[in-house]
Amino acid sequence: MGVTDWRLTLVTSGDGQATVTAAAAAAAAGAGVVQVRCKHLLAGDLLTLVTAVAEAVARVAPSTRVLVNDRADVAHAARRRGVAVHGVHLGQADLPVAEARALLGPDAIIGLTAGTLDLVGQAESRRGADRPDYLGCGPFRPTPTKDIGRPPVTLAGYPARVAATRLPVLAIGDVTVADVPALAGTGVAGVALVREIMGAGDPAAATRACLAAWGR
Repeated sequence: MGVTDWRLTLVTSGDGQATVTAAAAAAAAGAGVVQVRCKHLLAGDLLTLVTAVAEAVARVAPSTRVLVNDRADVAHAARRRGVAVHGVHLGQADLPVAEARALLGPDAIIGLTAGTLDLVGQAESRRGADRPDYLGCGPFRPTPTKDIGRPPVTLAGYPARVAATRLPVLAIGDVTVADVPALAGTGVAGVALVREIMGAGDPAAATRACLAAWGR
């Protein structure tokens, strides 16, 4: 499958053509990962959305990885159809990592949400098929997209999380382009953005700005 560029993950919002268009624009501009998230859709409709996003991304950026948020079953269905879906991002209450890997295959990318230092340590202790491929750690700051009921990680919280694992750590939770240079300095492998790109008038330009900020 090659090396994954973790610097920038786009987490999508919405379920229409604008979502597909924004995802493809971000991928073409250099986003290494696109995670399709739409929690209100039933499985069949989510499969349709995932397929549309993955096909659009594959046309413009074949090296960009497409993941499905939460739904390993939908990722599996897409992969069975030959769609370029590379894995799933799981929450703590979703299908266990080992079960998702058994479903999707050994080449699949399996991400896991692990916001607290304790959860990062638990993930690091896992071995074999139960070990995720990367960790999503947040929220960086309070965000309307996900109320998880715990204090934000803040900039000061990431160095300890990075030090506690050999897995790539991604910062998520109301991250903006302006935050990227400071977050890069904490040792995280990348950032995950939602509104900063999905809400931009020009998603490609927002993506390029984020990657340029990462370079700084």
